[in-house]
Amino acid sequence: MALSEHIKSNRDLGTSICHRLTEEINELGFTEADIRHYPRYDDADFVLIKDPYSGEQNLACYWYDEAKRQRIGRLQFNSDGTFYAEYDVVKPHPTKTRRFVEGVTAWGKAEQIKSEPKLLNMPE
Repeated sequence: MALSEHIKSNRDLGTSICHRLTEEINELGFTEADIRHYPRYDDADFVLIKDPYSGEQNLACYWYDEAKRQRIGRLQFNSDGTFYAEYDVVKPHPTKTRRFVEGVTAWGKAEQIKSEPKLLNMPE
């Protein structure tokens, strides 16, 4: 399957995953003014990578900052139907002063998208 076919066949799920990552960021209490970039499926750079176990091609999606210098997120669709995504937030928690939000993650399969924030304790 060609790259364009992988992109197209994963679009609906990819859009749902991006929506879930965005919800996870917003549920922390951030506003749209606080976040410069939200993950959007069609804004990603797409590549095919070989699955080391099955030998099949997996679709990997990468998001970069405006200057395209630093990667700020990734989403990988695995040949077994699972996926894993992470997206950087890198900001102090908006309501919990002793916490720092490194990013948000999502994983699962099409019928079950799980997500959670990646939180760190602020140094004393």
